Amino acid sequence: MPHTTTPLPSKTSIQLEDVESAAKPQRIIPTDYTDNNINQDENKRLKDVEISVPVVYGTMAFYLGKKANELQSHKWTVYVRGATNEDLGVVIKQVVFQLHPSFDNPIRVVESPPFELSECGWGEFEICISILFHDDVCDKHVDLFHLLKLYPDAESGPQSTKKPVVVETYNEIVFPDPSENFLARVLNHPAVYVPRLPAGFNLPAPVPSPNMNVKGKYDAKNHPLNHWFINFSEADELLKLASARQQTDCSSV
Repeated sequence: MPHTTTPLPSKTSIQLEDVESAAKPQRIIPTDYTDNNINQDENKRLKDVEISVPVVYGTMAFYLGKKANELQSHKWTVYVRGATNEDLGVVIKQVVFQLHPSFDNPIRVVESPPFELSECGWGEFEICISILFHDDVCDKHVDLFHLLKLYPDAESGPQSTKKPVVVETYNEIVFPDPSENFLARVLNHPAVYVPRLPAGFNLPAPVPSPNMNVKGKYDAKNHPLNHWFINFSEADELLKLASARQQTDCSSV
């Protein structure tokens, strides 16, 4: 897993909506999204348009058995993934994970998908996850906080080397008034929900963001932990709706 040590970006507050309903995901909007963004003359912004990106962040911990070193009793992975495990590299530039200070290089930067890192240890602690976006998406970042869980709840039975402890949270990151280039790049991407656009609306040809990874598309569907990821049915329905709307748009041209 590639990672480097870098100062963690200063925290930016986030706006949360719909948190009163447990049946709905949190909608996260980077604060001051429209302030200090890329030159508006170079990349026109689209008013009254909103792009949503369903994301899941969490941890997965495997017990290594009774013979394991007591200080290395579990192997765990922390990650940010698409809600249906699609590649988020089209939107996310990098993810910064801030681990417990007892780890070597506790601040880790992952600059290409999969946005994850793995470690071994014995203790549970809170992980700060900072998500940074491509230049034409947003110049702010979003901070999320996740408690690493290694040990199963009592009702789940004893620890097992065959079944991991999985804790995940499903949210939507919302980008109001997106740039034309951002919309053009993600218009038909399965990880992104794009609303129906007015009839006859034309977008310019998309231009890759200068800092996008050009090494090739990440095959998220073949992720080795795919079998254990939680299935978020609401995310599935959201993306199906987006696909249906895109097909309707194409048929009306």
